[in-house]
Amino acid sequence: MGDTQGNNNADSMDGQVDERMTAVLGDITTLDVDAIVNAANSSLLGGGGVDGAIHRAAGPELLAECRAIGGCPTGEARVTRGYRLPARLVIHTVGPVWRGGRKGEDEALANCYRNSLALAAQHGAHTVAFPAISTGVYGFPLERATAIAVRETRAYLRDHPEIERVMFACFGAHAHNVYQAELGRVARQDV
Repeated sequence: MGDTQGNNNADSMDGQVDERMTAVLGDITTLDVDAIVNAANSSLLGGGGVDGAIHRAAGPELLAECRAIGGCPTGEARVTRGYRLPARLVIHTVGPVWRGGRKGEDEALANCYRNSLALAAQHGAHTVAFPAISTGVYGFPLERATAIAVRETRAYLRDHPEIERVMFACFGAHAHNVYQAELGRVARQDV
């Protein structure tokens, strides 16, 4: 009976964690959260995709602060102010370039989520929004990246109640559908 109760408590906890994760269709730069995560390049000096959109929306002060940081290795994260964004913080993380899946890409991507969430918590963020890191020009397969994103976020949230909500900001309907499906899949595992 004790084992069943223990499993029920774990399932209940996972259910509460799952309720703290959502997928939204829209522009990450407009979300009213404490921190947004930027899928940055290693220079942190802006680029295309979500990186460029965040830099444009935040204004030139973001670029100046990123210059002072001096870059970021793959899998790590750095934090700046949000400037003109609704979010007060931008957490910059550098995802891996997809090279077929045999060059440590999964672990590097997992580290992006772990390190970004840890940095968010260290800076008092209670709400965080992620883009689909590495799935654009870096070529990481969307379904595989989504499974890693949800798994790592879920694992972090289990032990960190201070992060109240994580949103996966999806730029297109296909990505949103993939995230919705993965979130539904992990929630069904708990039933």
